[in-house]
Formats: sequence, C-alpha cells, structure tokens
Amino acid sequence: MSSEKVLIGVIGGSGLYHLDNLTFVKHVNPETPWGYPSSPITIASLPSGTLIAFLARHGPGHTITPSNVPARANIAALKSLGVRAILAFSAVGSLREDISPGTFALPTQIIDRTKGVRPASFFDGSIVAHAAFGDPFSLKLVRWLEGPVRRALDAEGRGVQLVTEKTIVCMEGPQFSTRAESLMYRQWGGDLINMSVLPEAKLAREAEISYALIATATDYDSWRPHAEAVTAAEVFKTLKANAETSRHVAATILEELNAAAAQGDILAEETGSMAFSIMPRADTQKQEEREKLRFVLPEYFSD
Repeated sequence: MSSEKVLIGVIGGSGLYHLDNLTFVKHVNPETPWGYPSSPITIASLPSGTLIAFLARHGPGHTITPSNVPARANIAALKSLGVRAILAFSAVGSLREDISPGTFALPTQIIDRTKGVRPASFFDGSIVAHAAFGDPFSLKLVRWLEGPVRRALDAEGRGVQLVTEKTIVCMEGPQFSTRAESLMYRQWGGDLINMSVLPEAKLAREAEISYALIATATDYDSWRPHAEAVTAAEVFKTLKANAETSRHVAATILEELNAAAAQGDILAEETGSMAFSIMPRADTQKQEEREKLRFVLPEYFSD
C-alpha cells in the first residue's frame, strides 16, 4: 500500500491516454492479487501539489480489448494507492438523435449486455457478498460533477454540450451492434452504448470507491435508418476532439474535485457500504481468500 495520499483516480478510455497541465511525479505499477493493472499508473501533481492517479484502461497504445481489460487489478491497484473516488472517461455511441457526436454525458443508469466472460466481482470464492447496485454510479459524485464539468465545457468555448440522467448500455464487443440490437437498446430506454463501464463500476462499488463516468459520444451506433452503421473510422474522426476536451475538463476540475473529496460528503454513499453486503463469516472461508480481499477491503478482512 502506498503511504502517499492520492484521493482521486482518473481512468482514461479510447483516445485518452494521458492528461495535460499536470506535473509528472512518477509511474507506479502495483501488483495486486488479481495481477497488474492495464498500464503503469501515472502519479501526477496538480498546481497545488495535490497528487492524482491516472490509468489508461486499454493499456499503452490501446493494446487491450474491452473484454480483456484487467478491471479487478485496475480497481485494486487504485484502491491500494488510497484512491477514494474514480473519474472515468469513455468513448460511447449515441442511441438518441439529440445526443450528437461530440456531446458529453454523465449517465446515472446501466443496462448490462456483457456475456459473463469478464470477472465481475472480487468475491468469486468461498466468501460471498451482494453489493447494492440499484444506482450503479455514485449519485452524490455525479450530481457534484454536473456544475464543474458544465463550466469547464463552457470555458473551453467549443460549444460542447453536457447531458445528464442518461442510461448507458454496456455490450461485450469488440464488434459494434447490429442494427436490430441498436434499435432494441433504444426501446429498452438506452441513451448511450459502450463496452467498458462494466465490470468497472461494479468493482468500484465492491471496493467502496465512489465512481462516475464522463461519457463522450463519438457516433450514432447503428440505429439510424438510411445512415451508415458505425465504423471504427467514423469513431476516430470524433475521438481526437473528444480527447482534447476531456483533458481540458480533467485539468479544470481535478483540483476542485480533490477538495470536495477531502471534505468527504461526495464519498459518503460508498464509505462503509459493504459492511452488510458480505455474508457472515463461515468455517469454510479460506485464509488465502481473506488475504486477497484484505487488499481492497482491509477494514473487513483484518485478522
């Protein structure tokens, strides 16, 4: 475990592999019971000297597919550094006409369309836990972010819009949706679609880390009649501009976010939330499993 206090972790998605306007301090690569994270974690300093941690979800140079992202190692590594809140970024498809490519979104709900090939829990042995996930994002954190993110977008002057209260579909990939699937997701109430928010959000909840996603729309998926279906080439056209705006947003709000996290209120929902989610200790619990879980939840698994 790190002795340095790093309250805020940033996870960068497609196109966002580093942050601007921060002073590099060092790289760390914590080994967790679930392996190493997607990439070495960059510890960087804000102008005030406050430290933040940045992790590239898909690895250096985007070498890891969504299904193979070592999400447990990523979340565990950030928790080992002291991270209490994660601001995640992800490129997404839009399922709504009014969420045009380039729009930023703060979703509050998730529809899970992954296929069970991604380990989705730290509790996968004799120790059982059922984390509450009715509100999959940390609502206090999301609500707090709305103001600072909107102000940062306005200050950039590109006319980028922020939408809130949206539902994101997480599909397996790596292929994009069929037209029939894209239409079905719209009927289900989906507004956005990506391949990465799960199990990331589930694992953050189990680790008692507040988690919010800034989703950046790159395309209209495949639902629009008489329009081309989404392709990687189309996504790349918008990806670069979205990444530049994401770096601007992060550089603008991280100092304020760290201060708010230090006060504690926006972290209150997750703190202690696993206390009654873990099933009572049984004689069949294995010591090696307790040691693994101590890495992310030391308060519940100290001997």
